[in-house]
Amino acid sequence: MSSSSSQRPWAGFLGTWVLIPESCNYEQGLPPRAGRYVISEAEGRLTFTIDWVDAAGASHQVTFSGIPDGEPARFAGGELADALAVSVPSARRLDSVAFRGGQALMFAERQLDDGGTMMRVVQQVKLPDGSRPTNVSLYRKHLPS
Repeated sequence: MSSSSSQRPWAGFLGTWVLIPESCNYEQGLPPRAGRYVISEAEGRLTFTIDWVDAAGASHQVTFSGIPDGEPARFAGGELADALAVSVPSARRLDSVAFRGGQALMFAERQLDDGGTMMRVVQQVKLPDGSRPTNVSLYRKHLPS
């Protein structure tokens, strides 16, 4: 591991990722028709921008950011979340957890394959009834030609 990747273990996640729609395995909601996931870095923060076209054909976008130190920080997530923690357990794993009222309610685990060209995203939400539906998707790294 180079010194830059040891200082920035999330470096392999940076860039644009394109959803492989047929890879989706959703327990909650319908899988999207298309999607793009951009992870960027500026001033010590990681920013996640996700664009997708839902099953009905409508376009959506969500953007959030956090410092990858594992500590929950205030987050303007409306009624869904008031704090967000971003952590990097390893150079091949990047996690985020959204909290509401001190309770962890939404989890996202991103894992890179051995070559760093595929990213598996596992999203889980804790529902009021205690169930935890999980959605899994694969993304391929967009490599400029």
